[in-house]
Amino acid sequence: MPVSSHMVPIGTPAPEFALPSVDGKTVRTGDFAAAPALLVAFLSNHCPFVRHIEAGIGELARDLPRLAVVAVCSNDTGVAPDDGLDGLRGQLDRTGWTFPYLVDADQSVARAYRAACTPDFFLYDAQRRLAYRGALDASRPGNEEPVEGALLRAAVAEVLAGRPVPEPHRASIGCSIKWAPGTE
Repeated sequence: MPVSSHMVPIGTPAPEFALPSVDGKTVRTGDFAAAPALLVAFLSNHCPFVRHIEAGIGELARDLPRLAVVAVCSNDTGVAPDDGLDGLRGQLDRTGWTFPYLVDADQSVARAYRAACTPDFFLYDAQRRLAYRGALDASRPGNEEPVEGALLRAAVAEVLAGRPVPEPHRASIGCSIKWAPGTE
């Protein structure tokens, strides 16, 4: 059953993180301090909603070089084994993503961000205040809408221009975060 993202209040500060990437390097929030905008994307390998928009995420990251992008997989691998390191590395090979893909094994970062689903996007301005949360675009598996990233691209353009992103924002819809048993 699809789940919608929580609509975290605009202006909420970006929670700090220090997580291992799939290549073993630790990546921290501060590593992106010089970027005028930061996109934290909660993604997974197994989710058909993510797979449907994978190419669009990669295109957005390539087209917007001033935007820092980091992906986080918070799914419990006991519940979603395809989201283990081998699965995430395979996803990077399949998609050609060049941004860091982080592993949130204890799920603390997903909880801090209030991520609910994959995909779930959180866009922060230069002061690392939440400017947009929600969907990449209107495309969903089977709805025939093109994957173009229109909603998130428009939000990034506003943030890079120093303007607020007009509301309402459209919630993302996808697979629920696969919480460790007993921590749902």
